[in-house]
Amino acid sequence: MRRLMTAITRWLTAGAAAIACSGCSTGPITARRIELAIGPTFANLVQLQVSWMGLPPMTRADVDVTARCRKSAAPGAPSEHAGSGEWVCTIEWHGPGRRPLRDVYDVVVSTDGCYSATVEGDSLARPTLTTDDGRDVKNLLFVFEGCFDTT
Repeated sequence: MRRLMTAITRWLTAGAAAIACSGCSTGPITARRIELAIGPTFANLVQLQVSWMGLPPMTRADVDVTARCRKSAAPGAPSEHAGSGEWVCTIEWHGPGRRPLRDVYDVVVSTDGCYSATVEGDSLARPTLTTDDGRDVKNLLFVFEGCFDTT
């Protein structure tokens, strides 16, 4: 009987450890996955924005986007590197004329891999832009949304 109880105790302990460790993995929402999603979305929006502004067309290669994201943490809170919640993404890219640009976005990622990105600062921080001929057009880079696969 004692052997049976020892075996059951070991099995339960191993099962509990396995369940506890399943929550220790980085999970499906990581900086890399967000970067791989937000970069191409941003590049596509730049192409569309340039067209709406009446500027010469740009290819995705011309835009040359690099995104770097990190999880936001409250002061004094332990740093996390994965999971849903608030992230900050720095996007370096080239605008018309291959001018190097850098923008920072506050990104909120939900558990299903969908996100909303809002620009910080002054560079793109207006919901509309004025074209050279005086038209107001929506600023597609002010706030944008997207999703990525979490499986």
